[in-house]
Amino acid sequence: MLAFLNCEHINKLLDKLDLINHSFDKHIALDKVKKAIFYAKKYHSNQKRDTGEPYYMHPLEVALMVADYSFKTDTIITAILHDTIEDTTLTKEKIAIEFNDNIAEQVLALTRNRGGKKTSSMKMIQTLVNQDKVELLLIKLLDRLDNIKTIFIKPAKRRQEIILETQQEFIPLAEYLKLPELL
Repeated sequence: MLAFLNCEHINKLLDKLDLINHSFDKHIALDKVKKAIFYAKKYHSNQKRDTGEPYYMHPLEVALMVADYSFKTDTIITAILHDTIEDTTLTKEKIAIEFNDNIAEQVLALTRNRGGKKTSSMKMIQTLVNQDKVELLLIKLLDRLDNIKTIFIKPAKRRQEIILETQQEFIPLAEYLKLPELL
């Protein structure tokens, strides 16, 4: 497992979490975070982003941003695993066994494609707002923020759709979370 942890993105995240633990007298369970990184890297191993980068770098970047706002181990792990149920063979049941039921439920709540049906971002956001799932809304917002960084690679029509969706759904979400500076 240690060979999986040798990467600049991983080191940056772990260093930040270690600093949080020491600076703010918090206890983010780094051993559990390392395990989540291992799972994200393993299950996303054959996937690439549109930029050609390994896909697992995206959830690590999302987790790095989440750590600016939440010091909870489960939230950071959820950020690391947020695309695994949707985009890999990792299941909710396996996440519950390897981590806990809370993380498994949170990752499932962030999964848009279930049983062949894709939920719109708007519907997912509304559901999470109705359930007062602030930390999951934060992950969703930061997921979009990281994805926007690679929008230039998308075809023009898809870029326009993403921009419109961001304006209509994610800017109001940032305002709802009192984080308008993010978008």
